Amino acid sequence: MARGPDGAGGGAGFSLADQLFNPASVADLAEDFSRLPGFDADRFCAEVVPGLAGRGLLERLDWMADCLEPQLPRDFSAMAEALETALPPPLDPSLRDDDFGRFIHAVFGVLVVRHGMEDPQRALDVLHAATQRFSMEFYIRPFLNRWPEETLRRLDRWVEDDNYHVRRLVSEGTRPRLPWAKNLSLDPALPIRFLDALHGDPTRFVTRSVANHMNDLSKVMPDRVIDRLGAWQAEGRQASRELDWMTRHALRTAVKRGEPAALGLLGYRPGGVRAAIAVETARLRIGETLRFSVTLEAVQDRPVMVDYRLRFARPKGEAEKVFKLKAAQVTGGLPLRLEKRHRLKGDATTYRLHPGVHGIIVQVNGEDVAEATFDLLPASVSG
Repeated sequence: MARGPDGAGGGAGFSLADQLFNPASVADLAEDFSRLPGFDADRFCAEVVPGLAGRGLLERLDWMADCLEPQLPRDFSAMAEALETALPPPLDPSLRDDDFGRFIHAVFGVLVVRHGMEDPQRALDVLHAATQRFSMEFYIRPFLNRWPEETLRRLDRWVEDDNYHVRRLVSEGTRPRLPWAKNLSLDPALPIRFLDALHGDPTRFVTRSVANHMNDLSKVMPDRVIDRLGAWQAEGRQASRELDWMTRHALRTAVKRGEPAALGLLGYRPGGVRAAIAVETARLRIGETLRFSVTLEAVQDRPVMVDYRLRFARPKGEAEKVFKLKAAQVTGGLPLRLEKRHRLKGDATTYRLHPGVHGIIVQVNGEDVAEATFDLLPASVSG
């Protein structure tokens, strides 16, 4: 489950902030800084721990930085040296994925942004070291906004870094829509050169970031994304299985929108498929389950990506939402029948249902091929 920066998410009573920032993890951070001459670990813990309550995840990072600052040099050159000394050992460079490090070490990025903005070269040195312990994707972004040319030149070198965490930072830190992060003023086309270099990376941690970056770009420059993915296929620098995975992941939003170019790149061509839809019950109440079937036929064998859109009745006009049905293979001359059960929840978090005539539109390879309607009644009204 995705969680916001306030630490929400999980089951009732679960606090990600408490799981990540607590007396034990604060003590570990204090031990890291105890490498500095004169650092008082007991004082730091005594100040930090009582102030954690009532603060969200990112607020706790800021609070820890507040408590560290009095024991660090005020001059950034000296502070940068102290931060590098306090860094824990790097993450295992022989791994390829799922080695995120500990969120508590993001405090190094907080301090670099606070105090190093006027010395970008030295600040970027610290971020290069720190991201090998915990990703500095949030903290590279202020430098991209304030010092774009200098930071981009540094990233040009980091795409060839031996450490895969550094290489991932190049892609992840320049994402145009990085969740919960500050916006970039950078032209979103500029980092594409990094993706061109990184798409052939041997580590999934990097290629997943490249694919997520491309998915972000597909929302603002879809044609450019199709062009680059096609070029990467032609280059053959990445293993075909991995590039196929990256392509699907990069185009997931475009596919959901039914964009023909994206579907075509994945081998799903529009046309040549006949479809019929049958709704089991034409009158339903909010909270009940919509059951329908779709029958597909084609003259020749062809892969199909089948989605459906629900067209909702609204007090101020209609709205639609896309749902996945199935990726399948239609055999020429043989009907393919797909069935679906869709609960019409009255308490959905992303949309609210209203009584009225609703529609189901079946989409095959980005093309609308069949449509049906049903009446939705209030939950308190019997059918």
